[in-house]
Amino acid sequence: MALAIFDLDETLIHGDCATLWSEQMGRLGWVDSESFMRCNNELMEYYSQGKLKMEEYMAFSLEPLIGRTPEEVAHLVGPWVEDFIEPIIFSDACKTIAAHRKKGDRILVISASGTHLVKPIAERLGIDEVLGIELEVEHGVYTGKTVGTLTYREGKITRLLEWLDAEEENLEGASFYSDSRNDLPLLLKVDYPNVVNPDPVLREHAEKAGWPIHYWQ
Repeated sequence: MALAIFDLDETLIHGDCATLWSEQMGRLGWVDSESFMRCNNELMEYYSQGKLKMEEYMAFSLEPLIGRTPEEVAHLVGPWVEDFIEPIIFSDACKTIAAHRKKGDRILVISASGTHLVKPIAERLGIDEVLGIELEVEHGVYTGKTVGTLTYREGKITRLLEWLDAEEENLEGASFYSDSRNDLPLLLKVDYPNVVNPDPVLREHAEKAGWPIHYWQ
């Protein structure tokens, strides 16, 4: 069984789920929307340039969750996914997932966003298996900290290799779909790299390497 691995943000959906959730936290009154989004957008600009320190972004974006239970957050994430994420899922992504499923491939989403967002979004796509940034819970509430290796850049490879070992799987015949230069390490690791609506750096690399370039809608 070959793996079909998908990035999430700007690959399966037309947007960044962490940024969209930050906007939602403003609507919920958890943050001052204007100042929080200004900081969020500055950090995401660093991400697009491949310069972001993910630890810094996660500390910032998880602060509003400190002291809240996973159940409270999940109760609010569910309707948000339905209202704000479902409308921006790429139809071409759904078709590609379906094609891999028909071939009998095992589907995995690996994302640099928190699992509190990645899991419910993947579930809407019918995908049960995800790797994302894990959030620390102590005494039943979020601490605002993360646990383990962050699924960002080379960290995606580290976490994927751990998952492969635990699942007794391998990367033979694996495909990976991503939009971002930040995923070049993993794209170089698989047999079938695919780029989706790529940023300029990734598009240039894909053109030189002869990788398939998809423009999903």
